[in-house]
Amino acid sequence: MITVGQSLPAGEFTFITPDGKQVLDTQALFAGKKVVLFAVPGAFTPTCSNAHLPGYVVLADEFQAKGVDAIYCLSVNDAFVMKAWQAAQNAEAITMLADGDSSWTRALGLAKETGAFGGLRAQRFALIAVDGVVQQLFVEAPGKFEVSGAESLLAAL
Repeated sequence: MITVGQSLPAGEFTFITPDGKQVLDTQALFAGKKVVLFAVPGAFTPTCSNAHLPGYVVLADEFQAKGVDAIYCLSVNDAFVMKAWQAAQNAEAITMLADGDSSWTRALGLAKETGAFGGLRAQRFALIAVDGVVQQLFVEAPGKFEVSGAESLLAAL
């Protein structure tokens, strides 16, 4: 598993824009920025939709006031699902990172196997990175939502 002080692994993410598909790599997303990234097991799932993502949506301005350049939400879903979830949650202030094949989640060492329920997914976690280097990391215990929420990350800043 990635640890504090390590650089985030290289990867690419696809975004659905009004002009079609756009691909950005981790260099473009993290270089020269202070970023809060949180990961959810799945878009449109109960805890993710009712608590995790909404906390970041509500507190986005407070993160910006603390010097955060971007808030990213990572999930092992495709870019179309992430775009639809972003719209359904009024989460325009959050950049949705679709890790459709779970390659980046696995490179972080933060994947979990959910079997027939959903297959390989991201563990619930959050991190603060500066210029692509992890400064703080908060990984939830299985089935918990205690340390990776927006309020916790704001307090950590």
